[in-house]
Amino acid sequence: MTARSASTADFSRLLPIFAIVSVDILGLTLILPLLHLYAAAFGATPLEIGLVAAAFPAAQIIGLPFMGALSDRYGRKPLLLISQITTCLSFLMLAFANSLWMIFASRLVDGLFGANISTAQAAISDLTSEEDRARGLGLIGAAFGIGFLIGPAMALIIFELTDQLSMPALTAATYSLISILLTTFAFRETLPLEKRRKAVIKRSNLLSILPYLRNEKTRLLLVLMFAQQLVFYGFESLLGVFTLTRLGLLAQGNAFIFVWVGVILISVQLGYIGKWTRRYGEVRVLRGALALLAFGLILTALTPQQPHPLYSEREARLYLLSQRPSSTEAVIGSLGVTLPSNAGRGIGGMLWLMGALVPTSIGAALIRPAINSLLTRRAADGAYGGVLGASAASVSAADAVAPLLFGALFQAAGGTLPFLLGGAIMAALWLLSRCARGLQPTVA
Repeated sequence: MTARSASTADFSRLLPIFAIVSVDILGLTLILPLLHLYAAAFGATPLEIGLVAAAFPAAQIIGLPFMGALSDRYGRKPLLLISQITTCLSFLMLAFANSLWMIFASRLVDGLFGANISTAQAAISDLTSEEDRARGLGLIGAAFGIGFLIGPAMALIIFELTDQLSMPALTAATYSLISILLTTFAFRETLPLEKRRKAVIKRSNLLSILPYLRNEKTRLLLVLMFAQQLVFYGFESLLGVFTLTRLGLLAQGNAFIFVWVGVILISVQLGYIGKWTRRYGEVRVLRGALALLAFGLILTALTPQQPHPLYSEREARLYLLSQRPSSTEAVIGSLGVTLPSNAGRGIGGMLWLMGALVPTSIGAALIRPAINSLLTRRAADGAYGGVLGASAASVSAADAVAPLLFGALFQAAGGTLPFLLGGAIMAALWLLSRCARGLQPTVA
């Protein structure tokens, strides 16, 4: 069999992985838009709501490297099933929670054992060559794009139809059960037994990220992964509040914004990332992604304060107040929302933001597959699970810090400063990628 036909055969095996990840992410994105409401329903303070949001990524800092190293030792399929079963249980805990501590517990359980994505990334790395790996890992990003297009909209529809917070979580558990069935019957093990014996077993400990931070081949890449995710997750967390205070966008307007971003993400990850990586290499793609993110975030920060043409301050205020009965009041109060006035309404602000989101979304689509592909090149033979678990743990660490850090900046100084600072950090990372000895493009 030729190298080309072998690559094609391997990519045909990626389709079940793509389906599994898409269903997993669809379940996750069903609960994310309403997670703060679950906590607020039990009288959680704004700080407690923030802690609930941080519980999952904080637990993943411990769980992901451990689960990733175990997948190197025992294979991808058993660890993927363990991850999906615990994720399903966590959704059921959330659906039937009768106290705030059960909500905390549900997110901690999912964080500690829910290594679905990093295990799927390791399986993709098993099946792809170094030349095609960025394209393969881009499928994970495309699955995220699809999930974030469909999941939040489904959650709002379910909540509107049932008026019960338990129903989105039960639906998410159902999707998780589907992913378990797909893994059981459609997924074929990607790590042969002989390669498992070569895995470094001593990495199976709670501090297994530390060897990768000590290793000069992977240290800089993990730092870059953490830093870019810190900025980008802060951007993601604040975008809805930013569009409300800057453009007066409510649910429908923000849904349009996220659809716009999702379309760009999917287009890049399915249509271009493989071509660009083969043509320019992962290092140049990484540099381009950092430059695009810096440019896009700065443009976003400079979005004119111009409410859209159909905006009415009175109607927007009444809409928010109508959400206050019961639990939502605590959430809205914690945001400190200042609505724009009716003066100067127009389409310019909306068009500016949509333009700014183009480079931001392209950069976001490229950055993580490029870094993860470089990490797998520098991992020990067959130990993709461990290094990708460390990568995912660095992402989780950033996700645990970003909402608190950038939210505090937003609260203190408004929406411009966090995004300007984020753009400046991305520009600094771009300079670092240009100067760092360990990030020079390979010469063909």
